[in-house]
Amino acid sequence: MDANKKWLALPKDIRSQLLNNVWCSNCSDVTMIVGFIVENEDFGIILNGKCKKCDHEVARVVEME
Repeated sequence: MDANKKWLALPKDIRSQLLNNVWCSNCSDVTMIVGFIVENEDFGIILNGKCKKCDHEVARVVEME
């Protein structure tokens, strides 16, 4: 729950930029992450989800103070 609070504390435009700027190794391109969950890490949070284009697993690291 704490990870989700950190995610929602980010401004909406920043969250949108992060969601639309995820690297997919299967597509070899930048994509949008969908169906993601937010997890806590020591350095911030990680979004684990799927590539919108090919459904391959992708992740986005978000460093936070």
